[in-house]
Amino acid sequence: MWKPYRRAIETLQAFILTCLPFLAINGKSALRFDIPTLKLYVFGSVIWIREFYFILGFALFFLLCIAFVTVIFGRIWCGWLCPQTVLLDLSQSIAKLFGRKNQKNIQIFLLILFSSLVSITMIWYFVPPAETLNTLFVSPTITSIFLVLWIVVYLELAFLGRRFCISICPYAMLQNALFDKDTLVIEYDVSRDATCMKCDECVRVCPVGIDIKNGLNSACIACAECIDACRLLSEKRGMPPFPNYKGRIVRPKTFWLGGTTAIAATVLFLLLWNRPPVDFLVIRDNALLPSGLNRYSYTIYNNGGKPITLELSSPDNVTLIGEHSLRLQPFSVTKGSILVKSTGKLEQLHLRIYGGGISINRETGFL
Repeated sequence: MWKPYRRAIETLQAFILTCLPFLAINGKSALRFDIPTLKLYVFGSVIWIREFYFILGFALFFLLCIAFVTVIFGRIWCGWLCPQTVLLDLSQSIAKLFGRKNQKNIQIFLLILFSSLVSITMIWYFVPPAETLNTLFVSPTITSIFLVLWIVVYLELAFLGRRFCISICPYAMLQNALFDKDTLVIEYDVSRDATCMKCDECVRVCPVGIDIKNGLNSACIACAECIDACRLLSEKRGMPPFPNYKGRIVRPKTFWLGGTTAIAATVLFLLLWNRPPVDFLVIRDNALLPSGLNRYSYTIYNNGGKPITLELSSPDNVTLIGEHSLRLQPFSVTKGSILVKSTGKLEQLHLRIYGGGISINRETGFL
């Protein structure tokens, strides 16, 4: 029976997505985009908005993952992992425990409850959970977003439900272009049609309301409900179920498409791993100053999860006028300016920051 495995995976997925915002690494959420500072916290690291190429890299990796999973495993995401499927399945399973008479009302109540949890969880990926809970009914912005998301999610689940999967979902439409003859699908065994009991139990349990006996259907979400329903009856007659998973998982496309996805993941990991702990940017200001005096603006990014103290200096024969000692908090940015005075002729200025095992030199023009 596939249902116990499916329910276990669905429950685990719901648990991970709900609890992930509470996981802190280096004092910050494991995965959160901070809107005020335009920073993406990713499992102990931080990606600044100026590093947009990382976002593009993650988007490319995500698309490769979608292509790989879809080409090899078909609509396994739709039937086993899609948050909408998970919420509808879990609410339906819990409601059944209260009997057929109260099932509908209980499921409506559960969908209202789950929708509120989804709403606040979505906010947690942008605002830390503790801050969200403290300001939920205090901040008009947080409150408004929470209520709007709650209403939208509930209306989508309660009124669109499974119809969303077969009519609106863009991923479902994309799958039609990615499937091939070896993609994993649920298929009815036409060669045994003469011995089929034609009980239509597979049709009654299908969440999207299709008849698998009529052949492959793009609306099928590969949830295996029809397989389980058929197995209950067919096994009593000593036969395997008439609908079943069919496809070839291990094939050349599995290796080259999976390899490409793995390479993309490795490249992204190495880029993040090999990033310098501190970035130092310097630019000369176009300000009217006396001869031999220049002003420079600097920006220092702390990419690590520990506070650091840095000293600003220059190996050239110049005098630095301004703050020399800089304290940076974890995942923070410091901006400032400094005046540089030279008594001799100087065309290039070298500025250096050092401290805590860090030493970075930058070269810029001097007028």
